[in-house]
Amino acid sequence: MTDPTPEALVRPLTVGGRVVVRHRLPDGSATDALGDLLAADERSLRIATRRGEVVVARADVLAAKPVPPPPARKGPPHTAIGTDDLERVMAEHWRPLERVDLGGWRLRASEGFTGRANSALALGDPGVPLREAVAAVVDFHTTRGLQPLLAVAHPDGGLGEGTALVDLLAATGWTVRTPTVVLTAATDDLPGAAEVPLPGGLRVETAAEPDDAWLARYHYQGLPTVPPAGRRVLVSADEQVFVRVVDDQVDGGTTVAIARGSLSPGWAGVTAVETLPSHRRRGLARRVLAEVADWARSRGAASTYLQVQGDNAAARALYAGVGFTVHHAYHYRVAPPR
Repeated sequence: MTDPTPEALVRPLTVGGRVVVRHRLPDGSATDALGDLLAADERSLRIATRRGEVVVARADVLAAKPVPPPPARKGPPHTAIGTDDLERVMAEHWRPLERVDLGGWRLRASEGFTGRANSALALGDPGVPLREAVAAVVDFHTTRGLQPLLAVAHPDGGLGEGTALVDLLAATGWTVRTPTVVLTAATDDLPGAAEVPLPGGLRVETAAEPDDAWLARYHYQGLPTVPPAGRRVLVSADEQVFVRVVDDQVDGGTTVAIARGSLSPGWAGVTAVETLPSHRRRGLARRVLAEVADWARSRGAASTYLQVQGDNAAARALYAGVGFTVHHAYHYRVAPPR
């Protein structure tokens, strides 16, 4: 069995993510570069480490893998991670079809499928004055036929008032859309499927890709079908699982609840939790969450996150009941008409 090539070793790494790269030195010894992957081209990798930037020739790579972000404070990993780092983690679970970086900002487009995949994620310094950065977002989206949209993360309990970006957006007519809360939990603390029995006549199926029955139950913002761009976004994480509960007593087998689990180093994500109205209040949402938790544990994900609209009291109560707590919040800002 041949050893992996440097190209194969580097392939799982994502620009903007945290990585560790073991590489050969000129004297024949080896060392590790741990930090954020700033750039990668056909010849080299550029990594921001604690000691400064390191450039590693691809031909010298001996081993490489993505790693979770470092803690920003004391506590278990799901609470110790900083807001910007968790936003970067979540972005890798729902990757856009197109991404352009502007300093620390990520400009994303996916033919209009979901705000997460069609907004500019405003993290850190864009590398240019804020007004120029905001203008770049407007140009990026309008040239692609999309409504300019900015995703702004902030502490829970407000909208980030008092920060330079939020104050600028408010002053220039950008309106608020979809205030959302990010919840996290230690994966080991979440209930497993054995603790959440199904009512009689129901069964669970899981798959690495969504089938037609799963897609038919997923109704993003009321869309009757998932567009091709959506299907690509749904399978854009490092790995994902699609869970569905089937009721064999309805039309010979009807999907009545679904969820999607996704994976990145150290983290699992939960999205697309839906239950058919006729089957609500039967514990099915808890069961699909438990299925994702079991899958995440089997893959070594220490922490799990999910996102829920701030005013969805029923969903927030459900997630709090299985062990999720608030980490931070975010909302979208929509550009004024031109």
